[in-house]
Amino acid sequence: MIRAKRLSILGSTGSIGRSTLDVVRMSKGRYEVVGLTAGQNIELLMQQILEFQPRVVAVMTEETATTLKERLGPLPNVKIVYGKEGYIEIATMRLADVVVSAMVGAAGIVPTVAAIEAGKDIALANKEVMVAAGPLVRKLADKKRVNILPVDSEHSAIFQCLAGHRKREVSHILLTASGGPFRLKQDGFESITPEEAVKHPNWSMGQKISVDSATLMNKGFEVIEAKWLFDVEAEMIQVLIHPQSIVHSMVEFWDGSILAHLGIADMKIPISYALSWPERMPLDLPRLDLTLVSSLSFNTPDTERFPCLALAYKAIGMGGTATTALNAANEVAVEAFLRHRLPFSFIAETISRVLEDFVPQEITCLEDILSADALARVKAHRIIDGLMNNGHL
Repeated sequence: MIRAKRLSILGSTGSIGRSTLDVVRMSKGRYEVVGLTAGQNIELLMQQILEFQPRVVAVMTEETATTLKERLGPLPNVKIVYGKEGYIEIATMRLADVVVSAMVGAAGIVPTVAAIEAGKDIALANKEVMVAAGPLVRKLADKKRVNILPVDSEHSAIFQCLAGHRKREVSHILLTASGGPFRLKQDGFESITPEEAVKHPNWSMGQKISVDSATLMNKGFEVIEAKWLFDVEAEMIQVLIHPQSIVHSMVEFWDGSILAHLGIADMKIPISYALSWPERMPLDLPRLDLTLVSSLSFNTPDTERFPCLALAYKAIGMGGTATTALNAANEVAVEAFLRHRLPFSFIAETISRVLEDFVPQEITCLEDILSADALARVKAHRIIDGLMNNGHL
């Protein structure tokens, strides 16, 4: 009998974490959860602990850990840890075969890098890891002979389309985007509310990634991620607006052939493939009925209405820690927008101003990334404060 594959899940209460646990439930014993990390959603985390009985659980603060212990009562087989050290402990567990990197934002970088250094295969959902630390992560993964298995539906699609092909045969990567909730909107971007921005037309996602999808920064991040995951130049990656979200991405080869990955919009499919690779796991999900697909349309993104995508390509061209700064500035701006402190249209403006005078440095170690991240956050906060104090907001 084959032993169950053991999983540590970084970010178990987020949308990807919850979907990962759904896949575990559907797997009929193929997977065992040995580690969980979460932020503030204690109620859901408690339910997950009682159901999956992980060996170790990490939360953000000592106070949260104490509350969790009190609420759970005596569970002798579950260890509760907290803080940066706790997250790293989960990421580097000796028992874990695969670490699911599903934390939101730059907070996932340190534990994911620690997992790679520990020789763990990574099911990567946290695109900020590759956006902020791509050169370091790629070099370290190659050194440790670690597999980085993409969980994003688009990168999973590309990964599958590339299977069995040589890199030199690739002409273009065609990265599809739904266009988000404002695809057809022509003006009035300054009056968009957070409540409107988080209503994605096709996917169920967390607040931050939903806003990134609405600005098309999410697609810019995916361009950067694809560059490092598949070792291609940014010029080879073309973004196409595909409102139906049926074609999850495509690869064009040097003979003119295009391979596409099609499927329903459900994250459990790419999650399952990342966990079961190089095999596939049967999933009890609705099937894509091609007889009901009336059309598949593809269009070029409008970077004047959605400048964040162009900013991502700009950061790639700047090199070094510029994409780290891009990610940090975006996190600050999106958080300010979600707190009603910054208009939607000023998200891109804030990021652009951070990049204007940012001097990128070569990435040689984790400290280079953390330093650039901190510097860009300070600049982004100052820009937002300045806009507010000068009456521009």
